[in-house]
Amino acid sequence: MTNRTKNILMLAAVIVLAVFPLLFVSGEFGGADDAAEQLITTLHPSYTPWFSSLYEPPAETESMLFALQAALGAGFIGYTAGLLRGKSSKSKTP
Repeated sequence: MTNRTKNILMLAAVIVLAVFPLLFVSGEFGGADDAAEQLITTLHPSYTPWFSSLYEPPAETESMLFALQAALGAGFIGYTAGLLRGKSSKSKTP
């Protein structure tokens, strides 16, 4: 299998993985925070939070910041893994 074929198959897989949830997941996606808040108010209706946020960004901004945080973390981990692998391969060559 050529590199071109592999690249096309990987691109197709990425597209399928990106489009599949959009087609088959119905309703609005809430986060774990929203689910926890709803469960707490269901189990204990008189509960009041200890504090509230000073600023709550819009949902799309919050999602963008979360995605940015994930991308930076993945980049850092990938860079570190590549750096360590490069150092390891340099030390093994005579």
